[in-house]
Amino acid sequence: MTKQDLINSIATQAKVTKNAAASALSAVLDSISKTLSKGGKVTITGFGTFSVSKRNARTGVNPRNPTQKIKIPAMKTPHFKAGKSLKESVR
Repeated sequence: MTKQDLINSIATQAKVTKNAAASALSAVLDSISKTLSKGGKVTITGFGTFSVSKRNARTGVNPRNPTQKIKIPAMKTPHFKAGKSLKESVR
């Protein structure tokens, strides 16, 4: 499902225009992104939790030249943990 498919689905189910659905979806995604960029956590009950995970620095191997070692810096990555209702609906 693409973002446009999601907008169409929201517009149909909520009985609003596609523009309203697109702006609502953008607002939700922006809010989640801003919260995560500040190191926060977003919990949507029944759906799941968005959070930030920290990856430590490590040494990796260059795939083009396996004898060459490269340093991979520490970084923060987004993480999603599915909620109970979402897990059950997928099963």
